[in-house]
Amino acid sequence: MRSLATVKKVAASSTLNLRQSQRPPGDSNWRTWLLLGGRGSGKTRAGSAWVHAIATGLLRVAPIGPIALVGETFADIREVMIEGPAGICANAPYERPRYEPTRRRLLWPNGIVAEAYSAHDPERLRGPQFSAAWCDELCKWPYAQECWDMLQFGLRLGDNPRQLVTTTPKPIPLLKMLMADDATRLTHMTTFENASNLAPSFLAHVNERYGNTSLGRQELQGELIEAREGALWNTEQLENLRVTAAPQLSRIIVAIDPPATSKSTSDACGIVVAGCDEAGHAYVLADRTVKAATPSKWASRAIGEFHAWQADMLLAEVNQGGEMVASVIRAIDATVPVLSVHASRGKYLRAEPVAALYEQGRVHHVGVMPELEDEMCDFTNEGLSTRRSPDRLDACVWAINQLLMQRPTKPRIRTI
Repeated sequence: MRSLATVKKVAASSTLNLRQSQRPPGDSNWRTWLLLGGRGSGKTRAGSAWVHAIATGLLRVAPIGPIALVGETFADIREVMIEGPAGICANAPYERPRYEPTRRRLLWPNGIVAEAYSAHDPERLRGPQFSAAWCDELCKWPYAQECWDMLQFGLRLGDNPRQLVTTTPKPIPLLKMLMADDATRLTHMTTFENASNLAPSFLAHVNERYGNTSLGRQELQGELIEAREGALWNTEQLENLRVTAAPQLSRIIVAIDPPATSKSTSDACGIVVAGCDEAGHAYVLADRTVKAATPSKWASRAIGEFHAWQADMLLAEVNQGGEMVASVIRAIDATVPVLSVHASRGKYLRAEPVAALYEQGRVHHVGVMPELEDEMCDFTNEGLSTRRSPDRLDACVWAINQLLMQRPTKPRIRTI
């Protein structure tokens, strides 16, 4: 049987079988190691290995005092950082610590302790002192700046106290401050770097669904996506308004922003499903936009959504298509009620009051709609940065406008 010294030597030589991006910075002149990574990129595994190496003396950092484990909630700390598949206990190859749930702490055989702190309670960090800290998913913390400040006052034991931050990036002020700090060492990791530990079907799905979107760059590539200056929406705002399911809805609309032509190079046909409840809140239910579609194709898609959601009406902008829009819909299904709307103002002026409803917290997205949300966060008074038409956004604006800013209108079927 190998001795503890031999086990630790083997562990040190392999750096706990980590990828290079999961290993601590090589120099010694840093206080914060900021590890930005996509979902499933191995951030937690890097964090758990770093903490265990410090606690057992594998790294050249004297474990003279407690280590702080800070997460969004105590449940996150226990189920992800401590006992999860990539957590400390599951990946300790020697001197495995014991978790004491009543005291919310890890205890190593050598007496070193790691204590859990929830980001919901910054005041609990007032008073304790630490020699190291691991902060997980910093961008999800409800009181990020307050918790961070209290932690800095407590990180004061030893010759060179350090902290590791593992998080998927979001454009919050604290993260930007850390990235600009000379005492920070920044590491980027992507979801696809960890492909050998992830299901191939998962990688294929997220790449197809979110590849080449700003949400994908943030959640998969671990990039910090800044809001476009002057944009009416931003990613953080939409994330805060997101829900997993809609309540009982009193009205549902399928809004259509048809393209001017059916050429392969023409704009997409924006199709967005949205509803509202009796409390005056709107819920964007689905983005079913069709790219480069013929009139019969996008009309069939819209009609299919109308029946699938048991909607009250189809709402269609007819500036571009005129009578053609209602004519195409009626040719496919004459029973579908159609409300035609005409744009008397530009897209930006139409979008501003709807953006104000988002700011008031009255509009929610049910699930994630990456292409629609990309358009929203890129839309300024100069349009999209790509210079393409914001078809998804326009359909969404028409739907929310009708649901929350107009009196309920009896839909009419145009007689052709």
